[in-house]
Amino acid sequence: MQALQKRTSLFNSLVQSVIAHHDADFWLQKVNPLWSINQSLARVVKKQVVAKDTVSLILECNRHVARGLAGQHHPVTVEIAGRHYERTYSLMQLDADHLCLTVKKVDQGLVSSWLVEKSQVGDILRLGQPYGDMQQSIQTPKLLLLAAGSGITPMLSLIESLSQTKQLNKTPVQLMYWVKTHQDAAYTDYLKEIAENFPNFSYQIFYTQEQDQRLNENHVETLGALNEITVYACGPSGFASTAESLFAEAAVLQTEAFSLSQFSAEQTDIGFINVTLTKSNKTVAIPKGQSILSSLEQQGIKPNHGCRMGICNKCACTKAQGATKNLLNGAANQEPTQLLKICVNSAQSDLVIDL
Repeated sequence: MQALQKRTSLFNSLVQSVIAHHDADFWLQKVNPLWSINQSLARVVKKQVVAKDTVSLILECNRHVARGLAGQHHPVTVEIAGRHYERTYSLMQLDADHLCLTVKKVDQGLVSSWLVEKSQVGDILRLGQPYGDMQQSIQTPKLLLLAAGSGITPMLSLIESLSQTKQLNKTPVQLMYWVKTHQDAAYTDYLKEIAENFPNFSYQIFYTQEQDQRLNENHVETLGALNEITVYACGPSGFASTAESLFAEAAVLQTEAFSLSQFSAEQTDIGFINVTLTKSNKTVAIPKGQSILSSLEQQGIKPNHGCRMGICNKCACTKAQGATKNLLNGAANQEPTQLLKICVNSAQSDLVIDL
């Protein structure tokens, strides 16, 4: 056995010293698309429509794919027309070899539209390192999950993990799930099955366009003592902000927002400002009221980025001077030498940033 390991190690060393990784991957993937020296690759083995404009993709993973904790996010890179695009999604672990990626088509969303409409069985995706704080750590008698729209995906991952580990046998878990219409509700059969198998699990679905049942104080009043509840909330930034206000007295409160709120369209956010990029030695004019990341991309500048919702910190850079506004909560920042997440901040004055 030791001799075999030595020969394998010697072979790997020889390969890596003689052939560049990308060259080795090219030939390895001629044999098996998932084979790679160091790339985290996943192959679509099943595609299924689970709601209006929403699909689930079952992914077979190679040995390099890191498994995140339930509720975390993975950067997902796809190739569209010869270019690579990275977006962030919450993945559900099905077994040792397979993950489930659920994607809802976003209006004018290049990657989500491609995944929903164009992806096929056999397509290869690249997965990055998982991250995120909404993890399975329940230290209170009850767990409350609040989801709106695509915010259901990390909740599904948490529910599946709780069912696999049998924690649903001892911990009461309640899901409150908001969608626009009945057609937009995903995984209703799955939720029904979990509720039937685990009496501690219950769920409610609310329809904001059909019955105008948005998250409000009445939902809080039905829950009892908040100091005994862990609350996880995920959805658009307005939904997350409402949850933070309503459940401020919860024992534990964790929220994640995945879109920009009304702050990005205020009447004062008109006109252009200059942004100086110190590393690139460039100064460009970008519009106020729009994320700095998307504005720079429109100028042909491609900063490093990941989730586009202020979680992963891949786009963070140092702001040397200037005023910015957070598009998720409207918070203004005029302090110099601050770390700036350019995906969720707009420029309010001329800026100097370390890009």
